[in-house]
Amino acid sequence: MSEDIKKTAPQNDESKKQPENISSKDTSENELDIPSTLPLLPVRDIVVFNYMILPLFVGRDKSVQAIDSALNKNRYMLISAQKDEQVEDPGPDDVYKVGTVGLIMRMLKMPDGRLKVLVQGIGKAKIKKFVQNEPFDIVEVEMLKDREFSDPTSESEALLRASREQSEKILGLRGIDAAEIMAVLNSVDDPGRLADLVASNLRMKPAEAQKILECNDPLLRLKMVNEQLVKEVEVASMQAKIQNMAKEGMDKAQREYFLREQLKAIRKELGDVTEGGDDLEQLKTSLKKAGIPAKVMKEAKKQLQRLENMHPDSAESTVIRTYLEWLTDIPWKKKTRDQLEIKKAEKILNQDHYDLEKVKERILEYLSVRKLNPKMKGPILCFVGPPGVGKTSLGQSIARSLNRKFVRMSLGGMRDEAEIRGHRRTYIGSMPGRIIQGMKEAGSVNPVFMLDEIDKVGTDFRGDPSSALLEVLDPEQNHSFTDHYLNVPYDLSKAMFVCTANILDTIPSALLDRMEVIRIPGYTLQEKTKIAKKYLLPRQISENGLDKQKVQLTDAVLKEIIQNYTREAGLRNLEREIGSLCRKIARQVAEGEKGPFKVTKQSVGKMLGIPKFQKEDRDKELPAGVATGLAWTPYGGEILHVEVSLMPGKGKLILTGQMGDVMKESAQAALSYAKSRSLQLGIDEELIDKRDIHIHVPAGATPKDGPSAGITMVSALVSSLSNKPLPNDLSMTGEITLRGRILPVGGIKEKILAAVGSDIKTVIIPDSNKRDFEDIPAELRKNIEVRYVGNIDEIWPILGVKIQKNSCS
Repeated sequence: MSEDIKKTAPQNDESKKQPENISSKDTSENELDIPSTLPLLPVRDIVVFNYMILPLFVGRDKSVQAIDSALNKNRYMLISAQKDEQVEDPGPDDVYKVGTVGLIMRMLKMPDGRLKVLVQGIGKAKIKKFVQNEPFDIVEVEMLKDREFSDPTSESEALLRASREQSEKILGLRGIDAAEIMAVLNSVDDPGRLADLVASNLRMKPAEAQKILECNDPLLRLKMVNEQLVKEVEVASMQAKIQNMAKEGMDKAQREYFLREQLKAIRKELGDVTEGGDDLEQLKTSLKKAGIPAKVMKEAKKQLQRLENMHPDSAESTVIRTYLEWLTDIPWKKKTRDQLEIKKAEKILNQDHYDLEKVKERILEYLSVRKLNPKMKGPILCFVGPPGVGKTSLGQSIARSLNRKFVRMSLGGMRDEAEIRGHRRTYIGSMPGRIIQGMKEAGSVNPVFMLDEIDKVGTDFRGDPSSALLEVLDPEQNHSFTDHYLNVPYDLSKAMFVCTANILDTIPSALLDRMEVIRIPGYTLQEKTKIAKKYLLPRQISENGLDKQKVQLTDAVLKEIIQNYTREAGLRNLEREIGSLCRKIARQVAEGEKGPFKVTKQSVGKMLGIPKFQKEDRDKELPAGVATGLAWTPYGGEILHVEVSLMPGKGKLILTGQMGDVMKESAQAALSYAKSRSLQLGIDEELIDKRDIHIHVPAGATPKDGPSAGITMVSALVSSLSNKPLPNDLSMTGEITLRGRILPVGGIKEKILAAVGSDIKTVIIPDSNKRDFEDIPAELRKNIEVRYVGNIDEIWPILGVKIQKNSCS
């Protein structure tokens, strides 16, 4: 510390009121034979009075030598206060001329070289002159005596009583036991002695204490002390009041904030600082810088004015403060500059994703229009496709190509409307909806905002989130989206919303109408191979800490993994299997092998185990009554077998395999058609009437529904009734009517992918689905023959069923 002398029991410390610090023996300075020259000890921030005993820490070299000199002689020294406590080497003009002669009672050397001395004030003295300055100060002193005190008068008695009473009040206000101290004070009848005794324990500035010390009139000195006592009573009373005010607004859990509350109460009592003034000024500055629209600023100023008039600890004050902080945190004008170079954006899209030409084309179209019309509204796209085809990562790629922030919000399982619109501020713990939270996270008004799994939004008693999304996703409304928490309009029109879904059936029509749907079907074998080679394999090599130069996987090995270890429209399981291969290689590297590591078709089985899917799933020869169909699921296309069995009975139709209502109706329509064409198809009518017909779709644990199995059911039924097996490398899809028409169905690409994956050579699809087949990649079309039919009669020549032309229908 920079101070030379620091008191351990400061002048404003209640510990000085202990009786052991008061000398009970009145010893005259003349009787002590005090020499006329004494070492000088300058002290800071304290004035020593007669009869006062206190410890001092001494650190300056001159002061240490002065104490050593006193100890070597008669232990007396003059203690005088510095005028300016900042002066490190005080001279004759830097100390007060009147001080107190002190007797060194004890001395202790500290480990850091300082001295701790216990001194007692003996008598007042005045410096006549400085005798020596180096190596320490020695001064010539003149002892000062108080004026003689005559017999007690009414004035002196009143001063004595007033001083004792004020002292007792102060002790009481500070919560100190006054019994022992008051006993000592009551035993002192000399005004000068009482003045020194009380002054040594008062909280005074050094200058005020020095004035009292220099006064030689006992009554006048006691009067000065009494004035200080009155001031101290007022201060102590105010302090007690402040403490009570602070405690009233606190409970047991808040007692740790007691000192902070005291400070606030002091500021309030002084009237020079408004509570929370700094925070309010910061809020005002933040609101001005946020670029808030005039209408919103009007509401913000209203709430800010309410906050200024509230107690900072009230519950409503916290609510308003949080509300204003939200207004300053969300972006109002800040936006990122779009990347409008079409070629550069196209390059970024091609780097991140293989194929997906329709999506890339749509994004580049948006950029082109945005370049020509900067004020255009953001599009609202909806990517629909099976899991794992890259819908979410495509949103991130779009944001990167546009140089925009990306925010993702999952809607799966959401059932509360407040998740979208926010909670009203009347609720405890209310906060804005996730749309506003996402905009805050983005930090700009034009992010790419992805609404993931929009087809899995739920509904219950708390509201319908999909209805709340209508305003968010409507370009004509979202420029003034109102969150329940903010309760002011917010412009979402500059954001680009991208939604993802596996199916469209569960999305409300009103919501679907606001979105531009882009379908992302599954990938072909060739596409998966290229994606695995370009993206998946390098990523897994990097994540597993391998050297890409030492890991070798050929296209044939990748195709082996795709065909025998995965069966999906997307790529997630494929990446898992590639990751499993890389981990096996990583273990070999960790065990000391140096590579290179070449994975072959033979080693794939050892590393990944028995193939999970076999090409032999398709029967070499189908028995009569079995037809191969194609089905669409949210996870891609599937091969579907329909089996028909005849048994003695009365023409009853039995349906099993967890068929849905639409599929059951297709089965009934197939039977009705077969009966109506029995003569033409060469089927004995009595056989139908005397047999029960059982139609079963395997994988009975899986629910199935949809109209596209109609053509497959009628083919299997005719095959069973005519006892003619169907080709095993042929599959079909299409909806039938009672008149034999074949209606178009959806999911053609996914179904063709499933057929190619199962080595199907020929596929029969409705004639109306020709336009869908044109969207299928050329390399996929080379691997399969597609036959288009518009009527059920057109399939019989393809299936090898002869029709009797001369029969009536």
